[in-house]
Amino acid sequence: MRIYFVGSHATGKTTLCRWVSRRYGLPMITEVARAVLAEMESSLDALRTDMDLVAEYQDRVFARQVAIERLHQGAFVSDRAFDNLAYAAEHTTVVADLMGDQRFRDYMTWVAGGTVFFLRPHPDLLKEDGVRAGVSWESVLRIDGMIKLLLEMHRVAYLPIESVSMQERVRAVEFTLARSGVTAAPRSRDAVQVTVPGPYETLRATLGGSTPVTGAPSSAPAVTFDRRAD
Repeated sequence: MRIYFVGSHATGKTTLCRWVSRRYGLPMITEVARAVLAEMESSLDALRTDMDLVAEYQDRVFARQVAIERLHQGAFVSDRAFDNLAYAAEHTTVVADLMGDQRFRDYMTWVAGGTVFFLRPHPDLLKEDGVRAGVSWESVLRIDGMIKLLLEMHRVAYLPIESVSMQERVRAVEFTLARSGVTAAPRSRDAVQVTVPGPYETLRATLGGSTPVTGAPSSAPAVTFDRRAD
């Protein structure tokens, strides 16, 4: 069982993803874009003034998402999937190269085999996320439309979630997962963590020695997935 929450920024993906991780005891793959941005020691505002750098950034984000997912042999819930390619279409001139890559076609087939929840935007959810400055409603709608286009083009089945009510969102997710045979994890106060040691070396090996995270410090901390069931 691979569960994805896709959609534009400011749609509440992370909140729902964390709830599913706790409720069902699944490892959570958090947004990788922030980690890549930190490794590049840059900001999105700075990247947008350098077309070559922003293209490298989007390629690294996509490759990192794919690599992190490959580290999992079982179920997981992911905050985003191919979403960053919608941003690539918005801010770079290399989206055709990225989407023409065999990695992209293989990944879309992989995602189509999972359970995909498409969170739609609402003005009430619009807020700064600490990374993207000056978040605008128009930008959110453009990204939302691009993600929907990708889902439709690649025949990825998805459940749209448009309500801003957390209760209704939770009920929709519970109903869908129950019909897929997914059961909630036992309530517990203990946290169970799955740690992947040496993330950069592991990613490099996973990608067959070719990874865009070249230059990452070897002393970087391990990647930890929180499986707290409480």
